[in-house]
Amino acid sequence: MMKKRCSWVEGKKEIYIKYHDEEWGVAKYNDDILFEMLVLESFQAGLSWITILKKREAFKEAFDNFNIEKIINYDESKVHELLENESIIRHEGKIRATINNAKVFKDIQKEEGSFSNYIWGFTDGKIIKAEYKTKSDLSDDIAKDLKKKGMKFVGSTTIYSYLEAIGIIDNHTKDCFRY
Repeated sequence: MMKKRCSWVEGKKEIYIKYHDEEWGVAKYNDDILFEMLVLESFQAGLSWITILKKREAFKEAFDNFNIEKIINYDESKVHELLENESIIRHEGKIRATINNAKVFKDIQKEEGSFSNYIWGFTDGKIIKAEYKTKSDLSDDIAKDLKKKGMKFVGSTTIYSYLEAIGIIDNHTKDCFRY
């Protein structure tokens, strides 16, 4: 018998199904993973998630395995190198935002003990089940706070997708095996 999945993943490529089955809506607390997903979600803005998934390994390689210490220190030559890299999304604003956001992420880690403490603090560590939206009061509040702290490319819709990706929001449908 086939597993029943959320309708948005039915008939999609294997990479999409694997992401749905193993990552999407699964609670994540590791700051390295939280940073990686923030970078990927910010690059996804205006594009489809499948585009990002297909380029995920290339992003990982291009951005030094999402090593925040290295990204914080990227200079103009690294920005130029990334803009020339045809394997990733070559959007200068998003590349510069990633460097900027790494610095803000690091500041939040210092203030809160970890980024995980910060992001999960918005729900007191609770997972929100089945809202099926593209943004919410929660994503509005987090986006506003992150922007106030200096992050870029973190609008409410991007943050809502991020919250789904890191499992704060679990939007698996009731008929999905992951629900």
